[in-house]
Amino acid sequence: MSGGIFSPLGSCSELEKANCHPLVCLLCHEPYQHPCLLDCYHNFCASCLRGRACDGRLSCPLCGQPSVVRGGTGLPPVDRLLQFLVDSSADGEEDVQCANCDRCCAKAELDTMYFCNTCGQPLCAPCREETHRAKMFARHEIVSLSKRTKDIHKKCPLHEEPYIMFSTEKKSMLCINCFRDMQGESRAHCIDIETAYMQGCQRLDQAVMAVKELQTSTREAIVLLKAMIEEVRNSASEEEAAINSLFGRMQEQLSERKKTLLKAVQSQHEEKEKAFKEQLAHLASLLPTLQVHLVTCSAFLSSANKAEFLDLGYQLMERLQRIVKLPHRLRPAQTSKINSEYRAEFARCLEPLLMLSPRRSVVGSAGSIGPGMAGTNMLPGGQCSKTLMVPSCPSTSDKMSTGPMVRKPTMHRYISTKVLLAEGHETPFAEHCRNYENTYRMLQTEIQGLKDQVQELHRDLTKHHSLIKTEIMSEILQKSLQMDVQIAAHYSAVEMMRSVFEEVWEETYQRVANEQEIYEAQLHDLLQLRQENSCLTTITKQIAPYVRSIAKVKERLEPR
Repeated sequence: MSGGIFSPLGSCSELEKANCHPLVCLLCHEPYQHPCLLDCYHNFCASCLRGRACDGRLSCPLCGQPSVVRGGTGLPPVDRLLQFLVDSSADGEEDVQCANCDRCCAKAELDTMYFCNTCGQPLCAPCREETHRAKMFARHEIVSLSKRTKDIHKKCPLHEEPYIMFSTEKKSMLCINCFRDMQGESRAHCIDIETAYMQGCQRLDQAVMAVKELQTSTREAIVLLKAMIEEVRNSASEEEAAINSLFGRMQEQLSERKKTLLKAVQSQHEEKEKAFKEQLAHLASLLPTLQVHLVTCSAFLSSANKAEFLDLGYQLMERLQRIVKLPHRLRPAQTSKINSEYRAEFARCLEPLLMLSPRRSVVGSAGSIGPGMAGTNMLPGGQCSKTLMVPSCPSTSDKMSTGPMVRKPTMHRYISTKVLLAEGHETPFAEHCRNYENTYRMLQTEIQGLKDQVQELHRDLTKHHSLIKTEIMSEILQKSLQMDVQIAAHYSAVEMMRSVFEEVWEETYQRVANEQEIYEAQLHDLLQLRQENSCLTTITKQIAPYVRSIAKVKERLEPR
């Protein structure tokens, strides 16, 4: 019981191999001395647990689950059941002598010994047959020696009377005085000792069966988990080998594609730099010519009289106009951005290795995020892979009312549109975005005006309980309905552009992600506007009766 009681126990497999005795402590490997029961239902000797508690908590040395300990001892309560088994086991190890013939029974023959609870004496098998078969012993309670009744279980410690009843409510045995002291309602839960014993055995059998089923399930789960651990180990080895092999091939492919892309970047750099330098030389030579003619004009105006001006002035003006009309390349003929499409190129070279599905596929599943957009798969690093969908045929109103909402913030869409238009690319989608922003701002302004009017009416009703402008109610409702029609029409117009944009997206895949996000966000913004308008319509309809009621009261109080 010494040395290693504060050292952690081994694994559960080691305990299973050790085949521990149920009445032997797992820490000191000695029979239990004052066994204590933890909250995890593990038992240890009180001396083995003493000093382990910290801040009112005691961690189980076997599974680590904390148990709450109360009192100054810092120990959990004593397990009375296990203490009974320990005491019974100690009694069984003592030499037993028959009270009638003084015959000593060996440990191997203990199962043949009996005990008379009435006499309080042990009996061997022959004496039981010879002496306790008489009529005077007919009422004596003779049981197996292991089931003998101790003195502490014979009489009530409070009244010193024998137990005759059992309370199923309090789960305790009762003597005649305890039974008399009970209230009438509690007496209905009392049964005799024999019946309580039979019922208790039945319930214990049921509990034992449940525990056996749990034991079987636990063993099966242990076998399964051990097999899965082995599978995990094998799978990890296979996965590591596959990762190393694939990573090596990816490095080779990426290294080759890197060289190609760097050459392409260098080629673009040289071409763009040459074009810009040629244009710069042209403009540099044009600037002195312009400066000379400006100085000439200034000198001519200051020195020529009216006759000289009319004689030479028109010639000078014609020269200046011809200079202005010459084809001067003032704007850059191309952008300064070098685009090697390295992301697409790297992805394209890795596709055969990663066995990726095509970037653009025609699918039709219920898991689409929005009209024309399939489910978005998140890749490492926060990137998304999107697949195009064939436009479906439901009506616009059904899409706007029942279609899933696209989680694209309006401000993000607005900024993305600004960036797209600032790039200066004249594409059908850029032109569509310009037209869309103008129409959207107009719709948004009108919706905001309706919101302000409804808020003013709502404030009048809640704060002043009166209306200042009763005639505005019908106007708000009419405008709201008109806005619903305009938003639906604009939504239909945007939706009809889908096929055109999908053709453009197929041709310019590098820009498709940004354009699709902006496009879906536009539809989302229209849906959001319509939802706001729907809320305005609902609120207007709800407060309309109150408006009419207050208007009637006002007419009565203030005659025309």
